[in-house]
Amino acid sequence: MLDHATRERLVAAAAVVREHAYVRASGFRVGAAVLARDGRVFAGCNVENASYGLTICAERAAVCAAVAAGARELVAVAVVTELADPARPCGACRQVLAEFGIGMAVVLANPAGARVVTTLRTLLPDPFTFADVERGRSAPG
Repeated sequence: MLDHATRERLVAAAAVVREHAYVRASGFRVGAAVLARDGRVFAGCNVENASYGLTICAERAAVCAAVAAGARELVAVAVVTELADPARPCGACRQVLAEFGIGMAVVLANPAGARVVTTLRTLLPDPFTFADVERGRSAPG
């Protein structure tokens, strides 16, 4: 999975960016950092909006930063929240993360030192993928 140093580098990046979260509605700061196959780290924080449906989660913000820099394969994500039992990514974030690496490691953390390490496949065992789209295009109809 992830070695200790890489895991902590991701958690540190997520913790730093978490401080920049824009959370006027909830006050719930989230930071995320994704690790590209080539070793680059991209971070994002949650950005809330008065039109709640337009809120961007930290995980998706990190993925967008990675894609904007040309990364297409992600191998790990760290998510940092204040919760004693660190929060899991929402369903939308799980689906977006799966687009770039269903086998990625997931590190859930808080500033007090809690760490939960799992995989995206555990959190999202049967994602919708472009293979499903292709099957739909070729289905008789």
